[in-house]
Amino acid sequence: MAGTLYLVPTPIGNLGDLSQRIIDILSEADFIAAEDTRVSLKLLNHLGLKKPLVSYYRHNTETSGPQILARLLSGESCALVTDAGTPAISDPGEELVAQCAEAGVTVCAIPGPCALVTALAVSGLPTGRFTFEGFLAMNRKNRAAHLESLRGERRTMIFYEAPHKLCATLDDLVHYFGPERRISLCRELSKLHEQVLRMTLGEAADYYRQQPPKGEFVLVVEGAPEPEPEEISWEDAVERVLRLRADGLAMKAAARQVSEETGLSKNELYARATKSGG
Repeated sequence: MAGTLYLVPTPIGNLGDLSQRIIDILSEADFIAAEDTRVSLKLLNHLGLKKPLVSYYRHNTETSGPQILARLLSGESCALVTDAGTPAISDPGEELVAQCAEAGVTVCAIPGPCALVTALAVSGLPTGRFTFEGFLAMNRKNRAAHLESLRGERRTMIFYEAPHKLCATLDDLVHYFGPERRISLCRELSKLHEQVLRMTLGEAADYYRQQPPKGEFVLVVEGAPEPEPEEISWEDAVERVLRLRADGLAMKAAARQVSEETGLSKNELYARATKSGG
């Protein structure tokens, strides 16, 4: 019987964020697959645990992944950890999870620290719908294509960024989204010098030209504004409701759809369309 791959989050800065379940899984797993075994060894030493460690990171997935999978298929259990945060999120662990899913190996994700969720929650920007974009490409062409594709994105956008690239990234965000778009810059989350700055993109670019950035950043950027409701006459709006009704949509549903598209009163549209013989 195959073993289980456990996705085990590790603290993004504060060791107090280690849950008892995380500690239990690390203690019970047959071996641990780590992004950097040196970093993970420090964590295990802190917990007083001794476990076999294998390396699994971006540049050895093609060799290490199949080896880990083979051990899982033989019945061993593995705890997958990154240097900080949740494995498989902007992390090569996603490839191992896909391989396990294809092979029928059970994957169990343990809830815990995740920088993008922490930053989104504290950002002060809409959280109902969001898109995680990870790190922007360093290649200028790929970077430009990525940002161009997000010009009209209405959901809140989340990016990761290193301090030495922050100023260039903010300039690019200003170029593609405009200086008035709101941003929350979350730095050193859960650490001693945690800081959350809420301002516009233009203000952020100016601020960090004067203040050299330090620490790892999560950037939470406001989505594009909703388009202004289409200006339309009552007659045309009612005609649109009747067309939707003729296509099989219920009158109330048709009135609601046209109301959302135009900003006109749903009840008034319904009354006028009904009076027109719909």
